[in-house]
Order: sequence, then structure tokens, then C-alpha cells
Amino acid sequence: MTGGLPFFVYGTLRPGERNHDLLLAGRTAEEETAVLPGAVLYEGPGYPYAVDDPTGAGRVAGVAVTAAPGEHDRLLAELDRLEEYLAPGHPRNLYERVVREVRRPDGGTRRAWVYLAAGRVARELAAHGRTVPGGDWRCRTRPPA
Repeated sequence: MTGGLPFFVYGTLRPGERNHDLLLAGRTAEEETAVLPGAVLYEGPGYPYAVDDPTGAGRVAGVAVTAAPGEHDRLLAELDRLEEYLAPGHPRNLYERVVREVRRPDGGTRRAWVYLAAGRVARELAAHGRTVPGGDWRCRTRPPA
């Protein structure tokens, strides 16, 4: 069953980032540091994109967020809108929502919803994008203030 899965967030939805404060603050039961293995993180215009790493060597740092009781379905719908996810494989998707195993701090794993760059976006990033060092959005290159 995937209905109550946590969400793996790695960019603007992480605690302390702008979209966490707008969408997740006060609506979660648990927020646990996690890593998405087998993915690469790219800088995007204002937000990041995780992309499957064909070598399997990449990793993306983030947080597994478990929705508070009664919040999961509403959060799922709101996150789908934020991430411009319409349906599996939809040509206008900005991201695809998929289930992946994420690694917990104790070395165990758990399944979580992850928003990965949709196919056309992933191809463009692979050809012309800039990766985020170490796969951690908080370590990205920031434009001058």
C-alpha cells in the first residue's frame, strides 16, 4: 500500500526552506533525515531536480516527512500541484511522483514518495544542467544577494 507513505523532500520543501513553511509546517507527524541513493541532484531555476543516476553512485540528501493524521491526502494533492505533477507519464509533468527506497540515519530503509524530474526535464538537465555538489540542496551555488 502506498497511500500513507512519507514524502522524501530534498529542496524547497525541506525544513527551514520556503515551501516547507508554506505547505508542511504544522502538518507533519515526523521529519527524519534521509538519503535517496542512486540519484543526482541538479540546480534548477529556483528549485532542484533529482534525476535517476544511471551509474547508481549518486545520492541526494533530504528528509522523509510523514504527514500528520488526516493530512496525507490533502498534502499529496497540494504537493502534486506544487511539483506540476498531473498523472504518471503526463507530457506536461515537470516532475514524476514515484516510490523509492530512502536510507535512514540508522542504515535502514523505508519507502517514500519522491518527485523526480520528468523525462523531458531530466534529458535537458543531463545535457546542460549543473549538478549540486554532494547532492545536498543546502550546498548549492547561490547567486549573489
